[in-house]
Formats: sequence, structure tokens, C-alpha cells
Amino acid sequence: MKILFYDCFSGISGDMNLGAMIDLGVDVDFLKNELKKLQVGGYEIKVQKAIKKGIEGTKAEVLLDSEKNKETAKVKFNPQNFKLVTGGHNHPIIQSGDNHDRTYTDIKLLIEQSSLNQNVKRLSLDMFYRVAFAEGKIHGKPLSEVHFHEVGAIDSIVDIVGAAICIDYLKPDKIISTPPQLGGGFVKCAHGMFPVPAPATAEILKGIPVKTGAVNSETTTPTGAAILASLCSSFEEKSEFIPQKIAYGIGHKDFEIPNVLRVMLADVSEKSTLWETEKSKLVECNIDDMSPESFGYVMQKLFETGADDVFFEPIIMKKNRPAQKISVLVKDSLLDKVLSVIFTETSTLGIRVIDCEKKILQRRWENMETQWGNVRIKYGIYNGKAIKAKPEFDDCVKIASEYKLPVQQVLEEINRLIKL
Repeated sequence: MKILFYDCFSGISGDMNLGAMIDLGVDVDFLKNELKKLQVGGYEIKVQKAIKKGIEGTKAEVLLDSEKNKETAKVKFNPQNFKLVTGGHNHPIIQSGDNHDRTYTDIKLLIEQSSLNQNVKRLSLDMFYRVAFAEGKIHGKPLSEVHFHEVGAIDSIVDIVGAAICIDYLKPDKIISTPPQLGGGFVKCAHGMFPVPAPATAEILKGIPVKTGAVNSETTTPTGAAILASLCSSFEEKSEFIPQKIAYGIGHKDFEIPNVLRVMLADVSEKSTLWETEKSKLVECNIDDMSPESFGYVMQKLFETGADDVFFEPIIMKKNRPAQKISVLVKDSLLDKVLSVIFTETSTLGIRVIDCEKKILQRRWENMETQWGNVRIKYGIYNGKAIKAKPEFDDCVKIASEYKLPVQQVLEEINRLIKL
């Protein structure tokens, strides 16, 4: 089994990812030729070897023709606003220079109408959807009204679609990452200064283990977060594999630590292709002296720490007292945070911690077009075939709220559209 492993000890950005993929072996000319299918002009990709804190790797930069200042090179996908450049297929090529933001609908249309292969389109749209969904939730807007700022720029479009092209080129069987380093301090967003992580980055990485505080600067961008959230099946501090190739993508910043993204191609012995195994901790305690009102809050706090699952069971304790058993499934790296929540937010004086393994089906996410817009669908893969699927419930709730429909009606309609 071929594994692509992201070591994000100094975070990840779109350009660092491109540099790392090229350093790993993606052919630069192939990447550039594939990106031409996107029909976006007015830029060039500059690739060169570079050294950061003594580490040699590849630096990839998207340089705009018309504007050196990338912040002003944001264009809206409206055919009336673009200069038509005649190409080999006489297709319109989007040029930088029109100082507007792109909407999610603009970018979706741009990708769908390109001649990129279906896998690249699927991966690209999934990454952009995650950013659009995060922005919509932050600003309280439906997807159709979400305007991209940083991610609407030409360089970020190239970074995201380029990431999809690179993955399609390498064709790893599995992609995993360490918990990404987010950094610290403040970052300048389109709406002003904000503490790291930026709101979109935080929303995209919700439920994913992260690290903070290594440097006083932003180290993981929304683009980098979307790449990880879309591609990686797990986030682990320690993984067992045999590295075959190690590569580095060089960043643009200077920290106390090297501003580089390390990636590895590796092989693992495949004991079973039917499911995956993850090591976890099962944390339990019994409580018979706490108000029922508090349990909901405790569950919320546990999920906020990154717990994989939290559930309560009614039990009978000593002296025939009705009680609740709290059970939490959590990765090793987040165990201390979970223990802290239980000790501080409940009345228990002791907690059981049990080593366990999870056997899980391989999962795949896809966006499905519905009459109400895109909905994320999660597929369970067994022996290389999707055997079950379900829509993302949060997406269905948002649709139900926006269109004033019963959520059950939305779920039933979307389930009818799913094909296995």
C-alpha cells in the first residue's frame, strides 16, 4: 500500500504543498499543462530549489502577470468582465486584473467547465466546498452568496486545483497527516486582524487534532487546511511505515523553526484491504451524583476537544443508585484534554482508560448536486466498493432551515438520489 504522509510541524499553505509535491516527484511540465485546462490566465508558476534553515527543498510561487500585489488580483468569473484570449481550442482564458471577489458558484462553474479529469474536478470541488461552507457558516450566508477573498485569488485557485492534480498524479492509496501546527499571534484577514487561527481555518479543521504556539505567526492557511481536511483519512502523531522518499516544500516566511512542509511516500504492509485499524483510548467513568442538566454541556465540551465519540448509558451502581456511564473514544494525542474536561466538569473522582483498536471502513467524501445545492455524501468502502452512503446531516439541517422544510424530507429526498 502506498502512503502519502504529511508532516505539518511548521503548518501548511497552498504554495508549500505545491513545492512539496514537486519535490516528491510530480512533473512540473505535467502540472502546468494540466492547469492550462482550467482556462485561467495571467500567471506563471515559478519553481526553484531553495534552502530554509539549512533544509533544501522546492519553492513554488504563483506569479501574476498584471499585478505583483496578489491581494488585488481577485477576479469574478463573469464572461463579460474577462479579456478573451484566443487559445488552441478558442476557449476564453480568464485574466487577472478585475478587482472583484469570486463566488463559490463562479469557481464551481470554472472547474466543472474545464477539461480536467473527473477525479481532479472532484477533489478540487471538495476543497473549495469546505472553504465555502466554512465561510458561509462564519458569515451566516448560503453557499450561493459566499464570496471568496484570499481563496478567490488566482494564486489560491492554482494552489487548490494544483493540489488535486498532484494527488491524481501520485495516486497514493492512503493519505495521512500529523496534527497541523497553526501558529500563534494575529493574522490579517479580509475583515481585519484576527487571532490565529483565521476563522475559516478554524472552521475547516473542526474535529481535527491541531497544534498551536510554535511561532508567533500564522503557519496554516485556509487553503492548506482545506487540502488536509479533504485529502487525509487520519491525523496521527505516530505512524508505522517504511519511508521510500522524503521531500520538502519551502515556505515564504522566516521562523525560529524551518518554514517547510515535509512529505513522505511510504509503503506499509497491508494485512487487510477490507478495513483500516486505528489505535484509540476508551475513557469511562460512572456518575450518580450530578444533575442531568450538566451532561449535555459535558458532551459538548468533550467533542470540542476533538473526541471521536461520546455517549452516555444509564446504569445501576452500588446501593441500587441510578447513574450514568460516560464513555469517550479519543486518540492518544488528545487523551489529556479529555481527562481534564471530565475531571473539571463532572463530579467523578476516578476515570478508567482502556487501550482499544477501531476497525473502520475506508471512507470517501463526495459532493452531490441537489435541487437545494451541493450536499456532502460520505461513502463506506469495503473491498474497493462503496457498500453504504449517507448525506452529511449538518448540510441537510442547513438546507431544511434555509428552505423551511422538515429535515426528514430533505434526508429522504437526498437518500433517493444516492447511487451505490
